[in-house]
Amino acid sequence: MVRQRQLEYSEIQAAMLDEAKRRRKAAKIIAVLEHFRGPLKGLTVGDVGCSAGFIADELAKAGAARTLGVDIDVPGLRRAASRFGERVGFVCGDGTALPFPDGSIDVLVFNHIYEHVVDPDAVVAEMRRVLADDGVLYLGLGNRLGVMEPHYKLPFLSYLPPALADRYVRAFGRADHYYERFRTRRGLRRMLRAFHVWDYTLPVLATPDAFAGGELFPGVAGRLARAVLSRAPRPLLRALLPLVPTYIWVATKTPSRPRGPALPQPPERVRPL
Repeated sequence: MVRQRQLEYSEIQAAMLDEAKRRRKAAKIIAVLEHFRGPLKGLTVGDVGCSAGFIADELAKAGAARTLGVDIDVPGLRRAASRFGERVGFVCGDGTALPFPDGSIDVLVFNHIYEHVVDPDAVVAEMRRVLADDGVLYLGLGNRLGVMEPHYKLPFLSYLPPALADRYVRAFGRADHYYERFRTRRGLRRMLRAFHVWDYTLPVLATPDAFAGGELFPGVAGRLARAVLSRAPRPLLRALLPLVPTYIWVATKTPSRPRGPALPQPPERVRPL
């Protein structure tokens, strides 16, 4: 089967319209960006794959001078423009041909999008084109080796070749086809090879309160998990990274370093391929 673009994605995945959850994700994104480069005040910020616009709206409210949302999800964009159009400029556009000049965007967000697009390498190259030389790209990246597939909640779904994955989702009545294509950590490193990348996955897991992610580990069990993660030897945590379901990376075109305060598990450079 030839891979197709997933149009009207907000009509397929109800999670895209879960406002509270999307705004919590936005708070985490903003906290990571501000730890890396400082406040968003006065910057031009773009959300690639913005759908219904909740994250873009939070980026605007965080102080961005200009906020732009781009997607091919027409129903989602209509909802976004009707609610947030006074604060955010929404554009129907393909990620492989972003309607922005070279070097014109200070901060880009690309959160859990790459697995849905036909040519993620082309989208990454296009984001690099429009990003300012001192700009920052936030990446939320699903891992193919994460056991539970996040969209259809079926274990090991992303491990399967396309034909078997299609049969799997049909057998459980979740979809007609499985369009998503995840990559392993190594594949993601290759996809971002033109960037300088910092990994915020362990900092967010070990100190979720610092990144507006307190709901990641609720209750007594959560406090115990945070304590273990914040004190575990870094070599042990590194060994587990290939199986972590989601990576949180920050990428830049030129060498840069996080500006935020020290953390029990600090961000770490991702070794390029």
